[in-house]
Amino acid sequence: MPGRLEDRVAIVTGGSRGIGRAVVERFAAEGAKVWFTYIRHEEAAREVEAAVPGAVAILCDGRDPAAVEAALQTVLARDGRVDILVNNAGVAHNGLFAMMPADNVRQVLDANVLGTVNWARAVFRPMLLRKSGSIVNVASVAGLFGLPGQVAYSMSKGAIMSLTRGLAAEAGGKGIRVNSLVPGFVDTDMTASIPSPARRNYRERIVMGRFGRPEEVSAAALFLASDESSYITGQALVVDGGLSVTVI
Repeated sequence: MPGRLEDRVAIVTGGSRGIGRAVVERFAAEGAKVWFTYIRHEEAAREVEAAVPGAVAILCDGRDPAAVEAALQTVLARDGRVDILVNNAGVAHNGLFAMMPADNVRQVLDANVLGTVNWARAVFRPMLLRKSGSIVNVASVAGLFGLPGQVAYSMSKGAIMSLTRGLAAEAGGKGIRVNSLVPGFVDTDMTASIPSPARRNYRERIVMGRFGRPEEVSAAALFLASDESSYITGQALVVDGGLSVTVI
C-alpha cells in the first residue's frame, strides 16, 4: 500500500532532534521526500540523514530570510515543488520575565516567530502557483495559557497560533491549508532541563499522568499534513495528554 505522503515533498525545520526528528522519520516512512533544517547540531542531522531513507539535511538559519530563500531554492531545484511545510524549529529561554535579559526575549521571538514567518512566506509563493499545500506550525500549550517562567516562550507560541489563523483565512480559497500543532509537555531535550520538582508538578496536572512522546506528536503532524485533514484549516490541534483540560 502506498504511504499517506507518497511522492510528496516536505520541509521540516529543526528536524535533527526531538519532535522534529520524529516528524522527519514518520513522513519519510509514509513515502515523502523530506528536507529538514538544522543550525548547530550537524552531527545529529547527519545521523538522521543516514538513518532515514528519503531524508536530506540542509543547513539553514530560519531567522535569516535570505538563508531561507536559498534553502527553498535548493529544494525547488532538486524536486520542483514543496507540498508540505512543518515549522518546528524553536528555542526557549526560561526564567522570571522581570529578570530575563532583553537579548533572551529577542532570541525567543526571532527564532520562534520570525523563523516561522520567514518559512511560511517563502513556501507560500510556490504553493500558490500549484494551488496546493499544507503548512503545519508547531506551537505549544504555553501559547494557550500562562506558565511561570515562560512568558517569552508563551508569547511566541501564541503569536504562531494567531499567524496560523490569519494565514489560513488568506490561503483557504487558494488550495493551501494552514494549521497549528499544539503539543504539551513532551520528553525531548528541551524539557529534559526542567527540574525534577517542576516535572512532578506538571505531571500531576496532566490527565494522562505522563509527558508525551515525540512520535505521538508526529502522528498528529502527519494527520494535519495529509489528505486525511483535507477539510481542516485555521485550527489548533492540541496534543497534551489532557493538560489543558485542567488548566483552561
